[in-house]
Amino acid sequence: MSDDVRVQIAGEGDLVRARAQGRALADELGFSRTEATLIATAISEIVRNIIVHVGQGEMVLRPHVEEHRLGLTVVARDAGRGIGDLEAALRDGVTSHGGLGLGLPGAKRLMDEFTVISARGEGTIVTMTKWRGRDELERLRERRRRRA
Repeated sequence: MSDDVRVQIAGEGDLVRARAQGRALADELGFSRTEATLIATAISEIVRNIIVHVGQGEMVLRPHVEEHRLGLTVVARDAGRGIGDLEAALRDGVTSHGGLGLGLPGAKRLMDEFTVISARGEGTIVTMTKWRGRDELERLRERRRRRA
């Protein structure tokens, strides 16, 4: 299984790199093209939030293996001022910088699990996971055995 992939976020070029890394890991884990697109889109929304609201941060992509399922977990961190009203930020249409207000709620809809921890003056951590079932995990393991 792949190691964690770290992407430093400081500008628009990093958004492209984070999306590409997310797609590559999704492909390696055997996600469908559609699922890889959903993951990449969720990554775009979160990275764009970091760029617009904070300016810099970090994203870590990691395979997540449990007994009966396989997933791709994305953890995005920033050291910004934090989200003042997290409940509002998770509602569609709420924006503080003139956007569409789809960032956090949009990413949440695209992934299977989604959490946000934010503290005033300490920053924000978004953790989101897309899962695949056990059958896909077994197929991935078999494919790796054949390559070895």
